[in-house]
Amino acid sequence: MPMKRLFCASTLALAVFASAGLQAADAPPSGVRGAITAVNGDDLQVKTNRGEDVVVHLTADTQVRGVTLANIADIKPGSYVGSAAVPQADGTLKALEVHVFPPSMAGTGDGHRAFDLASNSSMTNGSVGDLVVANGRTITVKYKGGEQKILVPDDVPVVNLVPADRSLLKPGVKVVLFAQKAADGSYTAKAISAGENGLKPPM
Repeated sequence: MPMKRLFCASTLALAVFASAGLQAADAPPSGVRGAITAVNGDDLQVKTNRGEDVVVHLTADTQVRGVTLANIADIKPGSYVGSAAVPQADGTLKALEVHVFPPSMAGTGDGHRAFDLASNSSMTNGSVGDLVVANGRTITVKYKGGEQKILVPDDVPVVNLVPADRSLLKPGVKVVLFAQKAADGSYTAKAISAGENGLKPPM
């Protein structure tokens, strides 16, 4: 192969390899939902809702959040909330769940993005603006660059997210986390939400 063509081929191969590495590093976190079955130092054994057994690594920076029952009345104008939801025919969203952040966590995950709780679902985090009571509640969630109207039916679970620590992470506790998946199938969690008093986080 001529030297110039060999150089071009090598350069292309390096570019493809670098691109693949960048894509792997930028891969979106994977959602893990299930129950802790064992705790081994910084590693959690989790039985997922799909029946898989996975290992979740915790680091010194992994945030632990407790999930407690809340009431629709806890959502007020100015509350900072997150809601997984699905689109309705009129362009508004119908909540699958709502979680209320404490004031210290306002701003967490601000925005509107695709989510994996259900087919075609999204996650919206922001401050509650208008709140209308009628056949449940319709809230306007405002975030930087936009807003979404979300219907919260009476039967939709509403929970509080509260600061917690690793003492909450015990066998039997139900968890939700989003983490980077390694080549060996294990996960490294940046944050983990764990249900208190037997609660299953609905996120």
